[in-house]
Amino acid sequence: MTHFICETCGTQYGNSQQPPESCSICEDDRQYVGWSGQRWTTHEALAQAHGARLEDHYGILALGLTPSFAINQRAFLIPTKDENILWETLSVVTDEAVEAIQARGGLDRIAISHPHFYSSMVEWSEAFGGVPIMLHEADREWVQRPHPAIEFWAGDRLTISDVTLVRVGGHFPGSTVLHWPNGPRPGGALFSGDALQVGLDRRHVSFMYSYPNLVPMRTSDIVAMRERLSALEFEDVYGYTWGRDIIGGGRPAVDASMERFLTAVAS
Repeated sequence: MTHFICETCGTQYGNSQQPPESCSICEDDRQYVGWSGQRWTTHEALAQAHGARLEDHYGILALGLTPSFAINQRAFLIPTKDENILWETLSVVTDEAVEAIQARGGLDRIAISHPHFYSSMVEWSEAFGGVPIMLHEADREWVQRPHPAIEFWAGDRLTISDVTLVRVGGHFPGSTVLHWPNGPRPGGALFSGDALQVGLDRRHVSFMYSYPNLVPMRTSDIVAMRERLSALEFEDVYGYTWGRDIIGGGRPAVDASMERFLTAVAS
């Protein structure tokens, strides 16, 4: 039995003797099936072909894969005052990544923004003794490898130590951001997943129901997101992948981006 991984989105599936017929994540209209058709790999095969990309990002550990794979998201080890939280997961767990996390005090919990980044979340949990995986219950249907470590939370906010998970919706009903008022730089940070995707100019964010298929987010979802984020203060915005960061002026950049988007779609 094998836990197959989709080569396009990087999601790991439950035990099976043969690859699934299709990837439900990729067949959803927020994603896409690879141009060469549905292709599968395994954690073992990926570990042979990919290593860990580890970088110090303003004093915290950022993790990715090299060469890049699937959506190419990165993860962050968030050292809260009480525990270490891994924000997002990757499709491969490497010994190097585990050692780097252990050297920084280990891992107590995993939190993930939305289903496109569930990837090999169970592998990451098991690598650290079965630590809990926090997912919003609104996206329960997208879990492809159920596991006792998965804990579903409800509502619009969940505070863990000195960070808060905020359900902003839009991209997925349970799309979540992480607000860390105490770090990693003065003024605090918003880890945005891709509910708010940092633009290439690194001065704005944008909002899409589907990024690869260029389907804009509904204006009602952006208005609701603006309300849920309204009380949060942050200086920086850390996006879903390498280089997609707004360093300094993050709060006014998000506010201005929301106004710009709403004006554009209403014109």
